Amino acid sequence: MSVSSRIKAAMEGSSWIRRMFEEGRALKAKLGADKVFDFTLGNPDLEPPPQFKAALLAAARDSRPGLHGYMANAGLPEPRQALAEHLARVHQLPFTADDLVLTVGAAGALNIIFKAILDPGDEVVVLAPYFVEYLTYVDNHGGVAKVAETDENFQIDLNKLAAALGPKTRAVIINSPNNPTGQVYAAEILMALGRLLAEHSARHGRPVYLVADEPYRRIVYDNFEVPSIFAAYPDTLLATSFSKDLSIPGERLGYAAVSPRAAGRREVAGGLVLANRILGFVNAPALMQRVVAGLTEVSVDIAPYARRRDLFCQVLSAAGYEFFRPQGAFYLFPKAPGGDDLAFVALLKEENILAVPGRGFGRAGHFRLAFCVPEAVIERAAPGFKKALKSLG
Repeated sequence: MSVSSRIKAAMEGSSWIRRMFEEGRALKAKLGADKVFDFTLGNPDLEPPPQFKAALLAAARDSRPGLHGYMANAGLPEPRQALAEHLARVHQLPFTADDLVLTVGAAGALNIIFKAILDPGDEVVVLAPYFVEYLTYVDNHGGVAKVAETDENFQIDLNKLAAALGPKTRAVIINSPNNPTGQVYAAEILMALGRLLAEHSARHGRPVYLVADEPYRRIVYDNFEVPSIFAAYPDTLLATSFSKDLSIPGERLGYAAVSPRAAGRREVAGGLVLANRILGFVNAPALMQRVVAGLTEVSVDIAPYARRRDLFCQVLSAAGYEFFRPQGAFYLFPKAPGGDDLAFVALLKEENILAVPGRGFGRAGHFRLAFCVPEAVIERAAPGFKKALKSLG
């Protein structure tokens, strides 16, 4: 065997998203890209805002010495201070630069969080449907993922979540706005979740951390507001990135933040800094840190995403699909007609429509469609969605 048995098993069960994406590449090579309707990958296609490009050019022209060297593992002080001030305004809490660690994307933030808080065998409750890599991130650091189902509208089901808690529970991870459903968790449910975790923590004598993964926080529709997760529970850790709101996923910049109300606040922050170093990240990209330092209040214009959401909902509704209308992010998660998500995704593929089976996100019987594609792609796919559904009779 060329690789470890653990990695071999992970390779064999690798992400459905990437699997379908690779199938899509082959189909496009065969038929031509304009004949294939690829809704598999949540890769933001909007250009970054002009403020980003101006800041990038200014940073590139800065000829002061030492700007591209190593730095403190937490990141440069200026962007950390700017982000702390931003979080303080949004959440009305006294964040400081020492509460933040700049990371290699939200994935880097989640990995340093789990490295810092998990002992071998500690459990992390994951809400289904979930971002596909959560299970791997937990496993990376010796943790055990315990899945709790959300309700039929993809809101948190507190009874099911409570049933998943146990003496080894160390964290609960939530993602709102959610990938793959576009659901935004309601403020009253988050407050109830906070009370549940506080009671559980007190009963077992150690904090259960609430880990909030929020890269889509600014991509919300219909004047919706994402509630403050820090208001719901003291022992909260935030993981986020600039990938979606600045549309720069390839630049790999994000951060982790510790709530000012967290017990052992400084120790946890110190653990995140150390984890950033020993996991090999060392520090987040220096150039991008300098670029975003002045962009904490800037984001892409989400109007194109809103138009695409509305158009896609019209297409699916006219064809007869059942789906939840997303409140945020850029995904739809319809029910798979006939109930078998693998079989229906195969039917869609016959119409050159590429989607991702819901079982890859922990919820079989659904499929995911990413609408970070031009409107023309959605329009041209409409007949295929009708034909695939009609083929079921």
